[in-house]
Amino acid sequence: MLTVKNIFTEIPTQLPEELCSCLVQNAQLHIERIVSRGHQTAPGQWYDQDHDEWVLLIQGAAILAFDAALPDKKLQAGDYCLIPAHCKHRVAWTHPDMDSIWLAVHYNKQD
Repeated sequence: MLTVKNIFTEIPTQLPEELCSCLVQNAQLHIERIVSRGHQTAPGQWYDQDHDEWVLLIQGAAILAFDAALPDKKLQAGDYCLIPAHCKHRVAWTHPDMDSIWLAVHYNKQD
């Protein structure tokens, strides 16, 4: 059955932890909505993924930090970037007073 949902709905008033919701998933692709409200990756923790990740910040503001010779990237609504596999990264900051809503697309490259 075909269903229509809205990316801006079903967000709790209280958000003690980031909210991650799987929207679509199969063997090659995983699309999720992430809602951050002042959340950040724990200090010293880095994401080091075996797959590429394309992220779009739909709403809010955030800073992504990288463990390479890459500068931090400040994101505002509408900004997106591709994070290649094994590019160590973390969320350094998200706006504490508004929802930062991400669309994250994780995928495996086809050889």
